Amino acid sequence: MKTSILLLLALAAGALIAQFLLQDAGYVLISFHGYRIEFSVPMMIFLLALAYLLIRLVLRIVQAPKKLGEAAGRVRQRRANKHFTRGLIEMAEGNWARGERMLTRGIRNSETPVLNYLAAARAAQNQGQHGRRDRWLEMAREQSPDSTGAVLLAQAGFQIDEQQYGEALKTLAKLPGDQGRPGQALDLKTLIYRQTGDWGSLKELLPALRRRGRKNAALASLEQQVFSGLLQQAAGKKDLAMLDSLWKEMPGHLRSDPSILRAYFSGLIAGGRHGLEARLRKAVKAGWDARLIELYGQLETPAAARIKRVEAWLLIRSEDPELLKTAGLLCMQEKLWGKARSYLESSVGIHPDPATYQLYGQLLEQLGESVGAAEAFRHGLGLVSPAGLPALEKLPRG
Repeated sequence: MKTSILLLLALAAGALIAQFLLQDAGYVLISFHGYRIEFSVPMMIFLLALAYLLIRLVLRIVQAPKKLGEAAGRVRQRRANKHFTRGLIEMAEGNWARGERMLTRGIRNSETPVLNYLAAARAAQNQGQHGRRDRWLEMAREQSPDSTGAVLLAQAGFQIDEQQYGEALKTLAKLPGDQGRPGQALDLKTLIYRQTGDWGSLKELLPALRRRGRKNAALASLEQQVFSGLLQQAAGKKDLAMLDSLWKEMPGHLRSDPSILRAYFSGLIAGGRHGLEARLRKAVKAGWDARLIELYGQLETPAAARIKRVEAWLLIRSEDPELLKTAGLLCMQEKLWGKARSYLESSVGIHPDPATYQLYGQLLEQLGESVGAAEAFRHGLGLVSPAGLPALEKLPRG
C-alpha cells in the first residue's frame, strides 16, 4: 500500500511538472457512443495511476476479512505450538496430568495434531487412564486417516507396557499393508514373543529379521534364545524327532554354543537315545562345560569305559569339581566305593554343592555310615536357598 501511494505521488508530480515545462503536453481523445473526452497525456497518466490505486484499495478492503482470519489463525497456531512444547516439557518432568492438559489445549490449531494426540495418549497411559488413552488414539486416527499405522503401533506399544500381549498382537494384526511399517511391527512382535516364551512364533520371524540386515550380536543372541527354548520344550516332551529337526535347522554357529549343546544332549538322554558317548565326548573336547560333564555321567554306556575317560580328563583338570563329582558317580555305579568316596570328598572340598552332598550322603548310607550320611544331607540342605524350602512348623514343647 505504501509503495502504491508513493508511485501515485511520483506520477502526479511528474505529470504536473510535465504540464508546466512542456510546450506540447500531448493530446488524448476518447470517443465512445457519441461521447468525447479530451485531456492531455500527463493527465491521462495521472488518471490511470489514480485508477490503479483505487483498484488496489478496493481489493485490500475485500480481502481484509480473509487476511484478518489468517493472521488470527497464525496467532492461534503459535499458541497451540507453545502449548505442545510446554506439554512435552511437563511430561519429561513427570507431570503427566498437566502435560496431558497442555497437549490437548487448542489441539485443533496445532500444526501436528496427530502428535498432540499420541503424546496425550502416552500421558494418559502413564496415569493409568486407559479409557482416555484409547479416546485420544481414536481421535488421532479420525484427525488423520493416513496415520492409522502409527496410531496402531502406538496402541500396541501401550498394551505391551501393560503386559496385554494377546491384545497387542490383535492390534498389530490390524495394521494396513501399506502403512504397517513392518520394521517396527516386527520389533514389537519380537518383544511380545520373547516376553511370553513363544519360541515357535519367534522362530518364524527369524528370516524376516535376517533380511533386515541386522546380523549383529543382538540377532545372534536372539537366535540362541529361540533354539535353546525350543530344544528345552522338545526335551520336556521327550520328542526326539523334534530335537533332531531343530538341530538340522539351526544355524551352524549355534551347534557349538554351550547352552544349545546342554539342551540338545539333555533332551536326547531324557528321550532314551543311545550311542551318544562319542558325540558328547567330542562336544566336551570342543568346549569344556560343566553341564556337559554332568550329562556325560548320565549316559547309558558301561560306566567302566567312561571312568577311564573321566580319569584321563582329571589328569588335566584335577581340581574341576563337576568332573570329580561325575567320577564319583560313575565309580558308585561300578561299586568302587573307595574311589567314589575320594572323588566326592575332593569335589565338596573344592566347591560345596547340594547335589554333590546328596550323592555323598547316598554313598555313606551304602557304606553303612548313617551318622556321616545325615551330616552330608544336612550340609547339602544348608546350601539350598531358604526360598526353595517349604516352611517348617515349630514343634510344641513337651
